[in-house]
Amino acid sequence: MTPAHPQKWPVHVVRGGVDQQLLKDCRDLLAAAEESDGNPSISEQTLVTMRAGDSAEHSLLTLALYAPDEDSDPATGQDLAGFAVVVEEPDGSGILEIAVHPSYRNQGVADRLVGALKEVRGFNGLNAWSHGNHEAAADLAARYGYAPVRELWKMRMTTAGADLPDAGLPDGVAIRTFVPGKDEEAWLAANRAAFAHHPEQGSLTRADLEARMAEDWFDPSGFLLAEDRDGRLLGYHWTKVHPRHGTHPAIGEVYVVGVTPDAQGMGLGKALTIAGIKHLRDSGLAGVMLYVDADNAPAVALYRRLGFSRWDMDVMYGPAAG
Repeated sequence: MTPAHPQKWPVHVVRGGVDQQLLKDCRDLLAAAEESDGNPSISEQTLVTMRAGDSAEHSLLTLALYAPDEDSDPATGQDLAGFAVVVEEPDGSGILEIAVHPSYRNQGVADRLVGALKEVRGFNGLNAWSHGNHEAAADLAARYGYAPVRELWKMRMTTAGADLPDAGLPDGVAIRTFVPGKDEEAWLAANRAAFAHHPEQGSLTRADLEARMAEDWFDPSGFLLAEDRDGRLLGYHWTKVHPRHGTHPAIGEVYVVGVTPDAQGMGLGKALTIAGIKHLRDSGLAGVMLYVDADNAPAVALYRRLGFSRWDMDVMYGPAAG
């Protein structure tokens, strides 16, 4: 591959949903990046939004940087060097995420994308995620006057030989699995109630749920619902399995645990967490991971007691104060 000169390459700007070719190119890039890093470069919700395009809840801006043929990698056939995505809310705030193919790192690809974004949209109201908190991302953020504003820890445990306590469900509460075609609306209502304080999780729509159910990883047997005797949904634990990526083994995830306000204080969150981890362990997975806000001290303490330790960290950057 000849020396890359991304500052001379044109940036393709797409507003709204991306076409199938660009979506495929982005997915291929993300797979190569995750194989290299062990981390996804952008969030799952952003991928859902890229497929769906603009809606009443958000608008989408994608900037794609393709390497010219003479600069592309003949070994992989990959010529999408990097892309940037902004998911913007109606109030003008937004989240920026950037992914760079491993073959084109340390060559100014992210700088080119950020410079183009400055010209096309500007940075007003934007925060940016760095998944894995790469040093290059921290340097790039600092150059544009951004500083860390939120830390999201990735924690991991080894399930082999793990001494997990009994789930200890409250009296009158039973766990069953999610039934597609039956439980969607009840789950959405419970999720809104459980995460009313959380702008990302609490705002999931039916379309968001169905998009996840359409993914290859979706398995209703790992989507646990807790109900009372009257069939009222009190909480849930949705688990996920990340398949093997090259040298990275398959790993389970505590995808999301939610408890409705009416069921708070019953110990249901802990019981659901343990039930989901046991399900993943019984499925043959030797490791389980999860995401948790670093400043959520009660949750971090619970996960540490269950055997989780900090593994990695995602960092959100925002304009530095002053």
